[in-house]
Amino acid sequence: MTSQLALQQVSVNYNAFPAAVDVSFSLEQGQIGCLLGPSGCGKTTLLRAIAGFEQISTGSITLRGETISRAGAQLPPEQRKVGMVFQDFALFPHLDVQRNIAFGLDSMDRTARAQRVREMLALVELETYASAYPHELSGGQQQRVALARALAPHPEILLLDEPFSSLDSELRGQLAAEVRELLKRNGVTAILVTHDQHEAFAMADRIALLRQGRVVQLDTPYNLYHKPGSEFVAEFIGQGNIITVSVDAAGVLNDGLGRLDRGHRHWQAGQTLRLLVRPDDIEHDEGSALRLPVVSKSFRGAHYLYELALPDGQRVPCLTPSHVGINPGQPLPVRFNLQHVVIFDNSQQDPVHASS
Repeated sequence: MTSQLALQQVSVNYNAFPAAVDVSFSLEQGQIGCLLGPSGCGKTTLLRAIAGFEQISTGSITLRGETISRAGAQLPPEQRKVGMVFQDFALFPHLDVQRNIAFGLDSMDRTARAQRVREMLALVELETYASAYPHELSGGQQQRVALARALAPHPEILLLDEPFSSLDSELRGQLAAEVRELLKRNGVTAILVTHDQHEAFAMADRIALLRQGRVVQLDTPYNLYHKPGSEFVAEFIGQGNIITVSVDAAGVLNDGLGRLDRGHRHWQAGQTLRLLVRPDDIEHDEGSALRLPVVSKSFRGAHYLYELALPDGQRVPCLTPSHVGINPGQPLPVRFNLQHVVIFDNSQQDPVHASS
């Protein structure tokens, strides 16, 4: 079966420096992928290479089996059947909504073009805003116009370059869910570029996490969170602390932190381990003999997020219902739930290069 999009060992140089190195991944029809990583990791450069705005130095990019880029030769951007949504939406301020959407439909006759614009307005639920201008729209509405314009010419793939970055955090989450539902409902293959793991989790079926131009893990959102392949992946995904512990022959951790499940295969008797501890790995338990002092607490509505100090000074997060109110400096009785804890040994501290 031919993939909708495939990158094979793609490298891209930017001003003589390697911006992307030996990147391989693929997407099937209707899948949503994500290029995730910190600033400068090469994700936007890769997106521009897929769009045809950057030449690749090695490897190949294919779209529905057709090679659109290889070293020394590439199909021009306007011939790639690629739609793109930019960070700032790039709407034309002097054109109303319907004319913005119609901008890339010059090859259609007037009747077909008008019909396609009506379809796109209905798709993004902006029929009543057809004659409005961009400055009269909210940020979310502008984003939907940009999406409609990108989808109007029937692209083979949709590229989204940090499309929610100019919106406030609450609207970002809402629109990410709405855009995913719209794309999945219409079977659109898409790639999102973002530095925000929450957006990536909300949107994507597969995520390529990049570091210094290389893919360090290519996986589902679930596996990136629960099965990070390296400490870098765990720390970038966040929502937890990595601590150093020792374990005895029975799997019991130091300082009364608990006992490792026999199912774990990453430890040996007397070994020093690195554990990824997330807030839901530590439970408030009034009957526990383990009482850790509260360093800080943050109110999260239904919950408090506590930072607790271990006896050796390392710190761990703990999430409790908000009716559990313990002030900094006071002890909080807790129990470590080690059933799903992530363990690293020394061989896993460098990035793991995942392949599809």
